[in-house]
Amino acid sequence: KRRLNSRSTLEGLFPRLRTPVSTVRTSASLSSHPGAGPVWNLGRLNHVAVAVPDLEKARAFYKNVLGAEVGEPVPLPEHGVSVVFVNLGNTKMELLHPLGSDSPIAGFLKKNKAGGMHHVCIEVDNINVAVMDLKEKKIRILSEEAKIGAHGKPVIFLHPSDCGGVLVELEQA
Repeated sequence: KRRLNSRSTLEGLFPRLRTPVSTVRTSASLSSHPGAGPVWNLGRLNHVAVAVPDLEKARAFYKNVLGAEVGEPVPLPEHGVSVVFVNLGNTKMELLHPLGSDSPIAGFLKKNKAGGMHHVCIEVDNINVAVMDLKEKKIRILSEEAKIGAHGKPVIFLHPSDCGGVLVELEQA
């Protein structure tokens, strides 16, 4: 078997990320190099978002069939969606349903009639510093500035093409 160089493997998966593996910062190296640049830490997985064509049907499935703790639908007009959170103990699922035909979720459901995984949300300790650092690393941000998300905290989305094909939402912890 041919052994792949980890740097070329990373660049193959994430072509816009050109940070050599040897210089990727960890939380330990961040504190030991105070002049190395912006300091921010990636936190826990907050939720996995799933677009659903029928919010009540999906809500009933998680509540009545699987026995999960399921919240009430909450409309978020500024994001063009209604959301329901399913508590899974160690994390949550966010069920997304479009509010109106110009919702980004309406477009997603046109392509994926049965619904499906839409994005992952990961907490960060300083969203503004994280955004500045990611922009320097040529990671595209999908909006000019953070918006208030479903948990009442600032959120921002990273372009899926720069994140291994996954739409990533960062949320201020």
